[in-house]
Amino acid sequence: MSEPAAVVVLVSGSGTNLQALIDACADPSYGAHVVAVGADRGGIEGLARAERAGIPTFTLSVKEFETREEWDAALAGAVAAYDPDIVVLAGFMKLVGSTFLAVFGGKVVNTHPALSPSFPGMHGPAEALAYGVKVTGATLFVVDPGVDTGPIVAQRAVEVVDGDTVETLHERIKVAERGMLVDSIGAMAREGFTVEGRRVRMGRLVD
Repeated sequence: MSEPAAVVVLVSGSGTNLQALIDACADPSYGAHVVAVGADRGGIEGLARAERAGIPTFTLSVKEFETREEWDAALAGAVAAYDPDIVVLAGFMKLVGSTFLAVFGGKVVNTHPALSPSFPGMHGPAEALAYGVKVTGATLFVVDPGVDTGPIVAQRAVEVVDGDTVETLHERIKVAERGMLVDSIGAMAREGFTVEGRRVRMGRLVD
Protein backbone atom coordinates (compact mmCIF):
# COMPACT_ATOMS: atom_id res chain seq x y z
CA MET A 1 0.00 0.00 0.00
CA SER A 2 1.40 3.41 -0.97
CA GLU A 3 2.19 6.10 1.57
CA PRO A 4 -0.78 8.33 2.45
CA ALA A 5 -0.80 11.77 0.83
CA ALA A 6 0.53 14.52 3.10
CA VAL A 7 -2.04 17.26 3.70
CA VAL A 8 -1.45 20.65 5.34
CA VAL A 9 -4.64 22.40 6.46
CA LEU A 10 -4.86 26.17 7.02
CA VAL A 11 -7.59 27.48 9.33
CA SER A 12 -8.83 30.74 10.83
CA GLY A 13 -11.65 29.63 13.12
CA SER A 14 -13.42 26.69 14.69
CA GLY A 15 -12.04 24.07 12.32
CA THR A 16 -15.13 21.96 11.68
CA ASN A 17 -13.90 21.04 8.18
CA LEU A 18 -10.48 20.28 9.66
CA GLN A 19 -12.10 17.95 12.19
CA ALA A 20 -13.95 16.13 9.42
CA LEU A 21 -10.63 15.57 7.64
CA ILE A 22 -8.88 14.44 10.84
CA ASP A 23 -11.68 11.95 11.47
CA ALA A 24 -11.53 10.65 7.88
CA CYS A 25 -7.74 10.26 8.02
CA ALA A 26 -8.11 7.91 11.00
CA ASP A 27 -9.15 5.24 8.49
CA PRO A 28 -5.96 3.92 6.79
CA SER A 29 -7.91 3.27 3.59
CA TYR A 30 -8.71 7.00 3.26
CA GLY A 31 -5.28 7.60 1.75
CA ALA A 32 -4.39 10.93 3.35
CA HIS A 33 -2.72 12.15 6.54
CA VAL A 34 -2.92 15.66 8.01
CA VAL A 35 0.75 16.44 8.69
CA ALA A 36 0.32 20.01 9.98
CA VAL A 37 -2.25 22.71 10.67
CA GLY A 38 -1.45 26.39 10.22
CA ALA A 39 -3.42 29.49 11.19
CA ASP A 40 -3.33 33.25 10.71
CA ARG A 41 -4.15 33.86 14.39
CA GLY A 42 -3.70 32.08 17.67
CA GLY A 43 -6.17 30.97 20.30
CA ILE A 44 -8.65 29.40 17.91
CA GLU A 45 -10.48 26.09 18.16
CA GLY A 46 -9.01 24.91 14.86
CA LEU A 47 -5.52 24.88 16.40
CA ALA A 48 -6.86 23.22 19.54
CA ARG A 49 -8.42 20.43 17.43
CA ALA A 50 -5.05 19.80 15.79
CA GLU A 51 -3.20 19.79 19.12
CA ARG A 52 -5.70 17.32 20.61
CA ALA A 53 -5.05 15.05 17.64
CA GLY A 54 -1.28 15.33 18.06
CA ILE A 55 -0.82 17.23 14.80
CA PRO A 56 1.95 19.89 14.61
CA THR A 57 0.71 23.48 14.35
CA PHE A 58 2.07 26.89 13.40
CA THR A 59 0.68 30.42 13.48
CA LEU A 60 1.64 33.33 11.22
CA SER A 61 -0.26 36.58 11.73
CA VAL A 62 -0.18 39.18 8.97
CA LYS A 63 0.42 41.80 11.67
CA GLU A 64 3.80 40.25 12.45
CA PHE A 65 5.14 41.26 9.02
CA GLU A 66 5.84 44.61 7.41
CA THR A 67 4.13 43.68 4.16
CA ARG A 68 1.53 41.20 2.99
CA GLU A 69 4.12 39.84 0.55
CA GLU A 70 6.51 39.02 3.41
CA TRP A 71 3.73 37.19 5.24
CA ASP A 72 2.86 35.26 2.08
CA ALA A 73 6.48 34.19 1.63
CA ALA A 74 6.75 33.16 5.29
CA LEU A 75 3.52 31.16 5.00
CA ALA A 76 4.87 29.41 1.92
CA GLY A 77 8.05 28.53 3.82
CA ALA A 78 6.16 27.25 6.86
CA VAL A 79 3.94 25.02 4.73
CA ALA A 80 6.85 23.82 2.57
CA ALA A 81 8.58 22.48 5.69
CA TYR A 82 5.96 19.70 5.72
CA ASP A 83 6.31 18.86 2.00
CA PRO A 84 2.56 18.54 1.39
CA ASP A 85 0.92 16.82 -1.54
CA ILE A 86 -2.26 18.87 -0.98
CA VAL A 87 -2.88 22.14 0.89
CA VAL A 88 -6.44 22.67 2.11
CA LEU A 89 -7.74 26.13 2.99
CA ALA A 90 -10.44 25.16 5.49
CA GLY A 91 -12.15 28.36 6.54
CA PHE A 92 -8.85 30.22 6.08
CA MET A 93 -9.84 33.87 5.92
CA LYS A 94 -6.77 35.22 4.12
CA LEU A 95 -6.05 35.16 0.41
CA VAL A 96 -2.77 33.44 -0.39
CA GLY A 97 -0.58 35.44 -2.74
CA SER A 98 1.68 35.00 -5.73
CA THR A 99 4.68 33.65 -3.81
CA PHE A 100 2.57 30.97 -2.12
CA LEU A 101 0.92 29.97 -5.39
CA ALA A 102 4.30 29.90 -7.16
CA VAL A 103 5.35 27.17 -4.71
CA PHE A 104 2.07 25.27 -4.36
CA GLY A 105 0.06 26.21 -7.45
CA GLY A 106 -2.18 23.34 -8.52
CA LYS A 107 -2.02 21.74 -5.05
CA VAL A 108 -4.08 24.27 -3.05
CA VAL A 109 -7.83 23.76 -2.69
CA ASN A 110 -10.53 25.84 -1.05
CA THR A 111 -14.28 25.65 -0.58
CA HIS A 112 -16.91 28.24 -1.48
CA PRO A 113 -20.50 28.25 -0.14
CA ALA A 114 -22.17 28.61 -3.55
CA LEU A 115 -22.15 26.89 -6.93
CA SER A 116 -19.31 28.66 -8.73
CA PRO A 117 -19.17 30.79 -10.78
CA SER A 118 -22.27 32.19 -9.05
CA PHE A 119 -21.99 34.45 -6.00
CA PRO A 120 -18.21 34.70 -5.43
CA GLY A 121 -16.83 36.31 -2.29
CA MET A 122 -17.80 36.25 1.37
CA HIS A 123 -21.60 36.34 1.15
CA GLY A 124 -22.59 33.46 -1.13
CA PRO A 125 -25.55 32.16 0.92
CA ALA A 126 -27.00 35.64 1.52
CA GLU A 127 -26.67 36.58 -2.14
CA ALA A 128 -28.21 33.31 -3.31
CA LEU A 129 -31.17 33.86 -0.99
CA ALA A 130 -31.56 37.48 -2.07
CA TYR A 131 -31.43 36.54 -5.76
CA GLY A 132 -34.15 33.95 -5.29
CA VAL A 133 -32.34 30.92 -6.68
CA LYS A 134 -33.98 27.56 -6.01
CA VAL A 135 -30.70 25.64 -5.84
CA THR A 136 -27.32 26.72 -4.48
CA GLY A 137 -24.60 24.66 -2.87
CA ALA A 138 -20.89 24.28 -2.26
CA THR A 139 -17.86 24.22 -4.55
CA LEU A 140 -14.37 22.82 -4.05
CA PHE A 141 -11.82 24.44 -6.34
CA VAL A 142 -8.10 24.67 -7.01
CA VAL A 143 -6.95 28.09 -5.86
CA ASP A 144 -5.72 30.55 -8.47
CA PRO A 145 -4.93 34.29 -8.15
CA GLY A 146 -8.62 35.28 -8.36
CA VAL A 147 -11.36 35.18 -5.72
CA ASP A 148 -13.23 31.85 -5.93
CA THR A 149 -12.33 31.56 -9.62
CA GLY A 150 -10.11 28.48 -9.77
CA PRO A 151 -10.76 25.22 -11.63
CA ILE A 152 -13.58 23.23 -10.02
CA VAL A 153 -12.81 19.92 -8.31
CA ALA A 154 -16.34 19.11 -7.07
CA GLN A 155 -19.74 20.65 -6.40
CA ARG A 156 -22.70 19.67 -4.22
CA ALA A 157 -26.16 21.11 -4.74
CA VAL A 158 -28.31 22.35 -1.85
CA GLU A 159 -31.99 23.15 -2.33
CA VAL A 160 -33.27 26.51 -1.12
CA VAL A 161 -36.53 25.94 0.74
CA ASP A 162 -39.36 28.30 1.63
CA GLY A 163 -38.70 29.96 4.95
CA ASP A 164 -34.92 29.69 4.68
CA THR A 165 -32.88 32.35 6.44
CA VAL A 166 -29.25 33.02 5.61
CA GLU A 167 -28.33 31.05 8.73
CA THR A 168 -30.45 27.96 7.97
CA LEU A 169 -29.35 27.88 4.35
CA HIS A 170 -25.68 28.36 5.24
CA GLU A 171 -25.87 25.56 7.81
CA ARG A 172 -27.12 23.09 5.18
CA ILE A 173 -24.45 24.28 2.76
CA LYS A 174 -21.79 23.66 5.43
CA VAL A 175 -22.98 20.06 5.84
CA ALA A 176 -22.76 19.51 2.09
CA GLU A 177 -19.39 21.26 2.00
CA ARG A 178 -17.89 18.98 4.67
CA GLY A 179 -19.04 15.83 2.89
CA MET A 180 -17.76 17.11 -0.46
CA LEU A 181 -14.40 18.09 1.04
CA VAL A 182 -13.83 14.74 2.75
CA ASP A 183 -14.87 12.71 -0.30
CA SER A 184 -12.81 14.83 -2.70
CA ILE A 185 -9.59 15.01 -0.67
CA GLY A 186 -9.73 11.25 -0.22
CA ALA A 187 -10.15 10.72 -3.95
CA MET A 188 -7.37 13.21 -4.78
CA ALA A 189 -5.07 11.49 -2.28
CA ARG A 190 -5.77 7.93 -3.43
CA GLU A 191 -6.08 8.48 -7.17
CA GLY A 192 -3.93 11.55 -7.80
CA PHE A 193 -5.17 14.48 -9.85
CA THR A 194 -4.13 16.83 -12.62
CA VAL A 195 -5.23 20.35 -13.51
CA GLU A 196 -5.62 20.95 -17.25
CA GLY A 197 -6.83 24.46 -17.96
CA ARG A 198 -10.17 24.71 -16.18
CA ARG A 199 -10.59 20.97 -15.74
CA VAL A 200 -9.49 18.95 -12.74
CA ARG A 201 -9.11 15.28 -13.57
CA MET A 202 -8.80 12.49 -11.03
CA GLY A 203 -6.17 9.81 -11.65
CA ARG A 204 -2.44 9.82 -12.21
CA LEU A 205 -0.93 10.48 -15.60
CA VAL A 206 0.37 7.38 -17.31
CA ASP A 207 3.50 7.76 -19.44
